[in-house]
Amino acid sequence: QVQVEESGGGSVQAGGSLRLSCAASGRSLSVYAMGWFRLAPGKVREFVAGISWRGSNTFYADSVKGRFTISREFAKNAVILEMNSLQPEDTAVYCCNAGRSTPQTMSTVFPTYDHWGQGTQVTVSS
Repeated sequence: QVQVEESGGGSVQAGGSLRLSCAASGRSLSVYAMGWFRLAPGKVREFVAGISWRGSNTFYADSVKGRFTISREFAKNAVILEMNSLQPEDTAVYCCNAGRSTPQTMSTVFPTYDHWGQGTQVTVSS
């Protein structure tokens, strides 16, 4: 099982940027894709972006495509989410997780994941 720890949330005005980091630890990390997800008040959790462990395959939700970039920080076993042009509708708790699948498949199967961390709050004001 992969353990994750998220950091980097905060409050910004619309149009601003934030950088989230997810540090991963555990065995056999290379078989996992890593993804970012978000949960906003009154809404269901949604997929944001995913990346293969080696970083060669990425996948984004349509709502963030062109604004968010997911990448790997290999030296720290971390996954980074760079968020630009943030909008109030991006306000949510952002969590990362790992799955034994491609990032594309992760975007649909993540509701079956059992374990979720506390995540990091992102608040965007208008």
